Amino acid sequence: MKKNYFLVISACLASLYSLAQTQRYADQIFTDDQIVVTSGVVFGTNIRFIPPVDFTSSEAQADVVALQGIAEAGGDYPDAYYDLGDESTTVKVRDLQMDVYEPDPAVDDVEDRPVILYLHTGNFLPPPTNGSPTGTRIDSLAITTCREYAKRGFVAISMEYRLGWNPLGNSLERRGTLLNAVYRAIQDTKECVRHIREDANENGNPFGIDPDKIVLFGEGSGGYVALGYATVDDLPAEIEIEKFLNPVTGESFVDPTTVGDENGLNGLLTLYRDNEQDTEIQMTINLGGAMGDISWLEEGDAPMVSFHAIRDDFAPFDDGTVIVPTTQEEVVDVSGSNVFIQAANDFGNNDVFAGIPDGDPFTDQARSFYGQGPIEISNGLEVTVNDTPEGLYPLLLELRPFLTNIASPWQWWDPNSPLAQAVVGEVGGNPITAHQASLASNPNMSPEQGRTYLDTIQGYSVPRIMCALELPGAPCTVGIEEQVLQDNTDIFPNPTTSTLSIRNNENAIVRIELVDVTGRKVKSELVNGHFYELQRGNLNDGVYLLQVIFEDQQITKKVLFN
Repeated sequence: MKKNYFLVISACLASLYSLAQTQRYADQIFTDDQIVVTSGVVFGTNIRFIPPVDFTSSEAQADVVALQGIAEAGGDYPDAYYDLGDESTTVKVRDLQMDVYEPDPAVDDVEDRPVILYLHTGNFLPPPTNGSPTGTRIDSLAITTCREYAKRGFVAISMEYRLGWNPLGNSLERRGTLLNAVYRAIQDTKECVRHIREDANENGNPFGIDPDKIVLFGEGSGGYVALGYATVDDLPAEIEIEKFLNPVTGESFVDPTTVGDENGLNGLLTLYRDNEQDTEIQMTINLGGAMGDISWLEEGDAPMVSFHAIRDDFAPFDDGTVIVPTTQEEVVDVSGSNVFIQAANDFGNNDVFAGIPDGDPFTDQARSFYGQGPIEISNGLEVTVNDTPEGLYPLLLELRPFLTNIASPWQWWDPNSPLAQAVVGEVGGNPITAHQASLASNPNMSPEQGRTYLDTIQGYSVPRIMCALELPGAPCTVGIEEQVLQDNTDIFPNPTTSTLSIRNNENAIVRIELVDVTGRKVKSELVNGHFYELQRGNLNDGVYLLQVIFEDQQITKKVLFN
């Protein structure tokens, strides 16, 4: 009898362990063919900056006045403003689009799903003008990243933003036009967030999102945008730092009265209008990129996770200078992930996931680099990884000649696509394609390599997303008060075949909720007492997350019905 009893308990525990490995967000619970993609959703319309326009001309000024009138009235812009070949208008507009990846509502009945908003790379120029086959919302990495997050139960959105600056100008023109390009992209992202929140709050929530759980995920240039979005909130002071001032005029390169405020509102050259939706986000993730100035970061900013190649030549890992890939010219000094992630920890902004314990390979690998150095980078320089940059995943790749160090090993593209085969320069009289140019800093590019890095990116980021968004099953280490609640709360028997008892003699239980592994709430019961017996009813066998809710706190425990 003892042996049989032991076997039953062992089988239950094995079942609990096995099923616990399949949990919404932490794991992929949907298959590729269960992901629905809605492409080309327009989230905003605004003035184009490619091709460049002389906005001081009388024709352009007349167009701007007309466009502002249409925007204020909420009307439709005539075709002449969209058509680049129509010479009756000088200023042009473009619709900005996003692609939405979601678990099929036919198989997923969760209606409040967190959002991953993806911002693509591209050096703020379209491919192949940017010297690369990548730089759109439908890059291979963008599509695959969004699908992979959607298979975990998130809604992933890949959005586009306006491009355009002059990398061929003198140093002041390069700096001024690039800063404005980044600023406009932040404005476009704010408009996208306002749009998806309006859809969720006022238009029937067509994509089933939780408008209070939005993560910005920026790759390359998109990393600059995500970080700027999360930290630029004190104008004009934050754009009047010396490096952002035009030494000829003494004024900032970015003029909010012309281009609008950080939300994309109230400027001559912006057509966005306030729909009274919040633009707050709950977390940022950046693959490369950098922060425009460390002074932007403040206590209380959203938690941050960064993946960054230590030897990145173009977007520095530490404090350094942005270099234009197409021209290899310097633009502006910035702070890399090694600097701002440490600062985020010093402010306490990353405390929400800093308590994740050792033990998983991604966390252990990242932490193994903390405090290491000096590490040689290009041009004979060295860098040391900071001591406690929780949220930073450093990548130490082979040391290569300056401007050929691998910066974005997660990228891949089709070498035979028209964009990849476009000629972007020449060496020794021989034409160089965008594919060849991009291979210089990603020589082993392949879908297999890119997907391998993406597995690491998701393996490290998802537990931290779960902690930042307070998703069921988040692996964060509990605080002292929550630990007391855990210790004082008895849940028995577990596993059980029928009734589950919940008891806390010290704290009154307000409510209990039961969530299945797909994130669907299957029971919600008022308690208002110290003891409750939860009846299984017709629930299927399997693992569930039991949320025990008290007056000011809650705890979550796994339970098994068998």
